[in-house]
Amino acid sequence: MPARIPNAGLSRRDLLKRTGGLAALAAFTAACGGNTGRPSSSGGGGGSKVTLSQWYHQYGEAGTKEAALKYAKAYTDSTVGVQWIPGDYGAKIASGLLSNSGPDVFESQLNVAMVKSGQVVPLDDILGDAKDDFNPNDLKTNTIDGKLYGIKMIDDPQVFYYRKSMFDKAGIKPPETVDDLIAAAKELTTDKVKGIFLGNDGGVIAGGPALWSSGGQYLTDDNKPGFNNARAAQGIGKLHQFFADKSTLLGAPADWWDPGAFVQGLTAIQWTGLWAMPAIQKALGDDFGVFAYPKLDAEGKQALPSGGWTQFVSAKSANVEAAKKFVKWLWVDNAEFQEDWNLNYGFHIPPRKSLAAKATKLQSGAAAEVVKLNQDFGVVDRPAWTPKMATGFTDLLNNVIRKGADPTAELAKLDKTVNTELARLFG
Repeated sequence: MPARIPNAGLSRRDLLKRTGGLAALAAFTAACGGNTGRPSSSGGGGGSKVTLSQWYHQYGEAGTKEAALKYAKAYTDSTVGVQWIPGDYGAKIASGLLSNSGPDVFESQLNVAMVKSGQVVPLDDILGDAKDDFNPNDLKTNTIDGKLYGIKMIDDPQVFYYRKSMFDKAGIKPPETVDDLIAAAKELTTDKVKGIFLGNDGGVIAGGPALWSSGGQYLTDDNKPGFNNARAAQGIGKLHQFFADKSTLLGAPADWWDPGAFVQGLTAIQWTGLWAMPAIQKALGDDFGVFAYPKLDAEGKQALPSGGWTQFVSAKSANVEAAKKFVKWLWVDNAEFQEDWNLNYGFHIPPRKSLAAKATKLQSGAAAEVVKLNQDFGVVDRPAWTPKMATGFTDLLNNVIRKGADPTAELAKLDKTVNTELARLFG
């Protein structure tokens, strides 16, 4: 169930960063046609039930679509039509939210542009006493100017998985620093196995963790660039070494969000999410462990993205109050379905603290270790980090990783892009 956290690349998980920059996509989405997937009846007249359209991206785990349909069918106050969107979900959302024929309820991640352009409505009033039971970071990442715009559905941390048997055979311990990781990946690389898999683009997904491990950040709490410094350049520059050493797997059958390369023995270390753990356990038993992105050095810190998916209500909906009522029923009040969604189709951490505390599948072994790492080192999205900023960071990473570009110069260019965007958004 990949979902985007503040990483730079436009993978399945972070494609939804595109959903914030809707105005910028208007020219593109105008050509997308009228097939928005909204049910034929918008409902409400003549005493009939209101009909709501709920959009999901196409999840990879078996049973997820059936679960979404089950939840919708169980709701009796409105008729809920589930739209399962394959392909470029971000572009579909961008198109749908610009019109009256888009979704009433949809999943995405909050971006300040969505709020400033009036595309989502505040949801503070549906939380009530349950607010204190939500993970504070899940509230923070969905709040702008003191208003909550989304209800978190799942928490999805990402970590490194490693093959214990390969590490033991080579006499290698889980790395404590980035240099340790670089050395381990190089040593574990053979003519049949690559040391590490960071995605088929060579490691763009690791850009955020590389920055955070140096002590940097995308934006500070007062929305200033937090990356244009020597330590950030050093941390990001390290990503090139995996590529230069030829220790990173390229051209895998599936990208980083799928554990296939790892379970097939194509790589000794892979970056992917907690959601992949059931498949890894089934294939490898206990022959794997997990660790966060290592600290840059003694002054750095471990890091991992703490992402996930969030439910929103479109401001273009003709039935905003009915949509809010449905979101409250499903993602605030209905503990049974929340547990089912988080724990029966891959592993995810429930955003409700009370549900997370009794999630037995997450209380032992490697799953418990990921939960602990997420608590200690997880980094959540900043809504002010716009798609244009993310694209600039992606370009920077591609230049550094594959071309060996100077990270200091690349960060200086990104700084200009980010400051221009911040001036546009905040004056």
